[in-house]
Amino acid sequence: MPRVAWSLHAYQLIEPDEQLDLFACREVRVHLLARQLELGGFADRTLCASLLPAHPRLLDVDKTKLRDQRLCRACQSVLQAQRRGDRPLWPSV
Repeated sequence: MPRVAWSLHAYQLIEPDEQLDLFACREVRVHLLARQLELGGFADRTLCASLLPAHPRLLDVDKTKLRDQRLCRACQSVLQAQRRGDRPLWPSV
């Protein structure tokens, strides 16, 4: 059985700026999103299914950024599931 390649490079962080977008999370949270769009997925949503801000500030993901206290817990749990090889579409909201 082939092993699924998993890497933090497959994800990006959305860092909140001074003005929260009305369509995104209303808390000051850092969200994760997939760098590559998947067929049948939602192109305009984070891992936790939140809508993307109008002009997101995207950052590369590394292990130190995953320790940020502002990291959305739902995004983090989806990331961990994908790391284990599970492919949840969206968490139950």
